[in-house]
Amino acid sequence: MFGYVIANPDSLSPEELARYKSCYCGLCRTLKERHGSLSRLTLTYDMTFLVLLLESMYEPELRQGSERCAAHPLHEHGWSASAVTEYAADINLVLAYQNCLDDWRDERRLLSRAEAAMMRAQYERCREAYPEKCAFIEARLAELAGIESRGETDPDAGAKCFGALMGELFVYEPADALWSPRLRVFGEELGEFIYIMDAVLDLEQDRAKGRYNPLAAFAEGKGEAELRAVLTMLIGECAEVFERLPVVQDAGIMRNILYSGVWTRYNAALAAKARKGEKAGEP
Repeated sequence: MFGYVIANPDSLSPEELARYKSCYCGLCRTLKERHGSLSRLTLTYDMTFLVLLLESMYEPELRQGSERCAAHPLHEHGWSASAVTEYAADINLVLAYQNCLDDWRDERRLLSRAEAAMMRAQYERCREAYPEKCAFIEARLAELAGIESRGETDPDAGAKCFGALMGELFVYEPADALWSPRLRVFGEELGEFIYIMDAVLDLEQDRAKGRYNPLAAFAEGKGEAELRAVLTMLIGECAEVFERLPVVQDAGIMRNILYSGVWTRYNAALAAKARKGEKAGEP
């Protein structure tokens, strides 16, 4: 369920876009340092939001620089990293490993099994560093697998489960009684939105292939406008929690993501569907 928590670059200022890319590049660089070059292939922009939010909340010391890399060999690009980036890199590895295991269990994809095997040692190191967090993630993923395997028709069951998983990711300082509970609630709200958004985008294909979709029963007789209203309500609740956090640094970038970027894949899917319909209607 990656690829939703991203920015809309068209609505960012040049300075904001440069900052956003520098966080992403810093995360990529940190993944290589902590988990090897191949781990960079698992990186998505979603974890960049985690870095932006936690750095804004906890204001760690930043390390910055510029360099060329395999992805950008011709021109130097800026990067920014911190202790938060290291945490996000580890979490990225944990989620990528679990995602490969899930693909292997569900679809028996040999490539996913091989990728999981390659990440096993790094995952075990992360598990040693964050034993309770990794155990919680594993438990929620097992719970989610059970929900899906029994064909649960109430979409709230899976959404709440995935929301709990996401909430755990946003708890950077477990002993912080002031901000950790609020960050957990924010992550829970964001996770519920992601889970339902993913289900909405997969709905037609899952129906066609006879696969489980948590919205299948709920969406019967409902049109695009009604499903969009549900998504709007969910991201609205998430944004409401965000606006109560004392975020100053990079607030504009994060608002761009929550108010615009999270709709990127949804809008692209609607546009593709419209083009397909127009093409089918051609004489």
